[in-house]
This record gives sequence, structure tokens and C-alpha cells, in this order.
Amino acid sequence: MKLRLFQIDAFADRLFEGNPAAVVPLESWLPDALLQSIASENNLSETAFFVPSGSGFRLRWFTPECEVDLCGHATLASAHVLFRHLGYPGNSLVFDTRSGDLAVEERNGLIVMDFPAHRKPVRLLTN
Repeated sequence: MKLRLFQIDAFADRLFEGNPAAVVPLESWLPDALLQSIASENNLSETAFFVPSGSGFRLRWFTPECEVDLCGHATLASAHVLFRHLGYPGNSLVFDTRSGDLAVEERNGLIVMDFPAHRKPVRLLTN
């Protein structure tokens, strides 16, 4: 089996800067144990895997140790791979993830993501 693997430096415009993430496009899901082994072998903070799904993509992230619920820089890296290396025809896309839908678009040469905000309830203490 041959897989394509991209190493993308997010938040940078030069090599060896920013936050590196591996991105592996897939046609269909491989077994979770294999995804984890690939991420462990890459030994980067995150390896992102995506598959086509409906009108967007299903996206998952793995550290060398486990799958995680959300990773911003690997999401941006995945969008970069789709827009700039794989010829994705549009300028916006949606990733379906464990944390919900993540909308990403290319705007004026930049890749922009609507990052989800999770708010914790605040309990006020009174005397």
C-alpha cells in the first residue's frame, strides 16, 4: 500500500518555521491501529487524516500516542493540502470532525478557519 504524506508548516511562510503537521489524504478509512502507527512513526505533534464525505471531508487527528478531539494547525494544514496540492476546486470547505463541523476558506491567499469556541459555565461566589 502506498499513501501520500505531506508535512506542512502551519502559521509560517518559510520552511522549518511554524507548527509542523503531517497530512495523509485517504480514499477510505484505514484501521485505527494503522492510523495510530502512522502518526507514531511521523512523531509530530499531530498527523491529520481525511476522507471525502458528502460535500466535504471527514477529518481525524492523531498524536504519536492517541487520537485527539481537535487540532487547529493540522486542520489548516489539511486545507492547505486540499487547496494548494490536490486541486480542490472551491475556495471553501467543511471538515466533519469529532468536535463538529469546521469551516475553512481561502481568502486573499490566506487559509482562514472558523474555530469553535467552547465556553464553560461560570459560577459566581458571593459572601
